[in-house]
Amino acid sequence: ALGAGATEILLCVGGSATNDGGAGLLVALGARLLDSAGNELAPGPRGLAQLDRVDLTGLFPAARAARWRVAVDVDNPLTGPRGAAAVFGPQKGATPDDVAAIDAALARFAAVLSVDTSGAQPGMGAAGGLPLALVSVFGAEVTPGADLVARAVHLDAALGEAALVITGEGRLDAQSLDGKVLSRILSGTPSGTPVIAVVGALALSASECRAAGLTAALSIAQGPATLDELTARTSELLTEAAAHACALVGVTLVGG
Repeated sequence: ALGAGATEILLCVGGSATNDGGAGLLVALGARLLDSAGNELAPGPRGLAQLDRVDLTGLFPAARAARWRVAVDVDNPLTGPRGAAAVFGPQKGATPDDVAAIDAALARFAAVLSVDTSGAQPGMGAAGGLPLALVSVFGAEVTPGADLVARAVHLDAALGEAALVITGEGRLDAQSLDGKVLSRILSGTPSGTPVIAVVGALALSASECRAAGLTAALSIAQGPATLDELTARTSELLTEAAAHACALVGVTLVGG
């Protein structure tokens, strides 16, 4: 995009298979990550544990000139108990020892980039800490992706007129409430309007759902099934779950 002349980049980040604070992104744009002997680091957070300095002399000029915005889907900070390593590392197979090592590596990367993580800036832990590199080197603005979309589609006006709000999530768990679309829906829905989540996997209890502001949560699974089986019948299962959701609050489902 930069090579084609883009002067503004809106980077939408979510899940990630890496936890390197955006180190790989910087290297791809021409930066060099070096240890105390001047050797380039191995990729990934294990390499960052040896980081001594970041050489930006070879950075792609257009990357510096561009305006960067990073749309995130979570509000987790970079490090700590709610950080990128602690929350998202285990999902990718990280052991407790791995989590501690990755968290320390991210903290070192932040220190070398002169970024103070003590304030726990929301969203910095998204996508394995990717915003860290963009904020520190390019002055990127980190913004909730749900807010960007909400403004574009006039979501709050629609929520204000709704008799029932149905939203969704692949897996409804505690992370769903940390800045994702569901939390934006809940914050924008007037008090008294029922909000029902139709989900693939349901990992919150009824009391946890109510405490979060959800009227109810329904899984599309009608019985034991593999992910492939559910995927093959998604449209049908979503329709059925939506019909149940409407029946719960006495709303007639158009066409059903």
